[in-house]
Amino acid sequence: MNIEKFLQQKAAESVEALYGPVAESQLQIQKTRKEFEGDYTLVVFPLLKLSRKGPEQTAQEIGSHMVAACPDLKGFNVIKGFLNLVFEDSFWAGRFADIAADERYGFAEPTGRTIMVEYSSPNTNKPLHLGHIRNNLLGYSVSQILAANGHKVIKVNLVNDRGIHICKSMLAWQKYGEGETPESSGMKGDHLVGKYYVEFDKHYKAEIKELVAQGMPEEEAKHRAPIIVEAQEMLRKWETGDPEVRALWEKMNGWVYEGFDKTYKALGVDFDKIYYESQTYLLGKNIVEEGLEKGVFFRKEDNSVWIDLTADGLDQKLLLRGDGTSVYMTQDLGTAFRRFEDNHLDEMIYVVGNEQNYHFQVLKLVLKKLGYDWSDHIYHLSYGMVELPEGKMKSREGTVVDADDLIDDMVSTAREMSQELGKLDGCTQEEADAVCHMVGLGALKYFILKVDPKKTMLFDPRESIDFNGNTGPFIQYTHARIRSILRKADEAGIVWATGNVSRDYVPEEIELIKHLVDFPAVVKAAGENFSPALIGAYVYDLAKLFNGYYHDHSILKEENETVRRMRLQLCGQVARVIAVGMKLLGIDVPERM
Repeated sequence: MNIEKFLQQKAAESVEALYGPVAESQLQIQKTRKEFEGDYTLVVFPLLKLSRKGPEQTAQEIGSHMVAACPDLKGFNVIKGFLNLVFEDSFWAGRFADIAADERYGFAEPTGRTIMVEYSSPNTNKPLHLGHIRNNLLGYSVSQILAANGHKVIKVNLVNDRGIHICKSMLAWQKYGEGETPESSGMKGDHLVGKYYVEFDKHYKAEIKELVAQGMPEEEAKHRAPIIVEAQEMLRKWETGDPEVRALWEKMNGWVYEGFDKTYKALGVDFDKIYYESQTYLLGKNIVEEGLEKGVFFRKEDNSVWIDLTADGLDQKLLLRGDGTSVYMTQDLGTAFRRFEDNHLDEMIYVVGNEQNYHFQVLKLVLKKLGYDWSDHIYHLSYGMVELPEGKMKSREGTVVDADDLIDDMVSTAREMSQELGKLDGCTQEEADAVCHMVGLGALKYFILKVDPKKTMLFDPRESIDFNGNTGPFIQYTHARIRSILRKADEAGIVWATGNVSRDYVPEEIELIKHLVDFPAVVKAAGENFSPALIGAYVYDLAKLFNGYYHDHSILKEENETVRRMRLQLCGQVARVIAVGMKLLGIDVPERM
């Protein structure tokens, strides 16, 4: 049941009986603010022209009529132009029965819309780091939430597997690697390639310093340092299909993909399709050529291709370098075209950090000027950076927080803290390992996803594993606690899943039911706003409400059989919604802990 629609209908009947016909748009229903008594509020101000009376008198008249006409309402109060309505407990009992009977509770019916979500988008010159973790977790969770809203979701990864940055790692390995491989070094392939990206930067800086010492201006030295000139030549050879360069590229990329797959598996994210920049940049080049023919782009004297967006309040944007090599924008044009043409998308969401806001503003505008109307259906889900207490990360200098190290540290910290608090008592070694992995990953994911995506966030690993407060482990422990109650009921032979239940609720039970009723609306809002943080806040509040209720009321020891059955059913539904909500964040919850 949609409660807002139900109340809108009841309000319409009362307003029409009192004052005459009313438009649906004039009947504004919203949840009552927490500081006031009531469940839902009718905003009276839009109805004053009809009533020709003051807001308080109008609200009093409508409230009296609605309560008299609707048995589900037990009372109302008026605060200025706001009519706060209060439902009978029996109404909430009915809603609880609806929830228990709905196997897909919280999930919308299919919409027929196809939405593609791109996330991860790593470069193959370094391993994944903490920034990638936020990107992956956000993209995966948003995909889960959109699917729960009834959309067909295609999760994709665009691997940036070509370009000057890739050539830097390749060249450094060629010059200084002495044939080192993941097998010979014992390193994951992505870590090994990342090592040579840092190595390149070290030699590059040394060469710049030497040229500057010889009297060359620093900007000129950056362009003329021998190692960067070699890297640029390697990129030109790659684009012309040089067999030796391509073979080295395939070998080193293979190392990286194997490493990435292990990290994705550990993180619990996946993709329906992987695109490679090396396979889309040529299509992008063709689109640039078409744009030149149409007069959308122009060529400069050095043979580079640009678009002038100054009339749109932006600047001139490079689309193709003078030597014919492509830039990010080139391949993004090709990739966007391929995706919309192949999949008939209704929407394309790019999960990319806020440092790329301008890039996506330009991408949409360029596609629009090329005549692709689907450019209006591109959305950049821009998110803030993840910072550490020590400050920002720099991959060239090797000061990033490595994703693999962080995952291992989170599991290790979860084990240490769980043992200290006795959370693993009675668990087998296998169960303890599974719980520690679940809690460590749950802590990491929840800590990152509970923050509004647009905000820059400070990540504190130890704070994230606290078993108290707004954390993943607190919610996971609440779920495990509920499952323990239900197991004990089953072991004691208590039949609770069927049969008559009490409808005589205490206030805390009504509050829990009201919160459960909100779940579909929260899932809908999270989908509309691309915000897992809304799900996180909801599930935390539900866990907190349950813990307060559990502290004050007996469940297994309740002597009245129908009350006990109702309380166990309530436990079951709270556990179910916690598990579903956390799953939308990509987080598993333990059965025991």
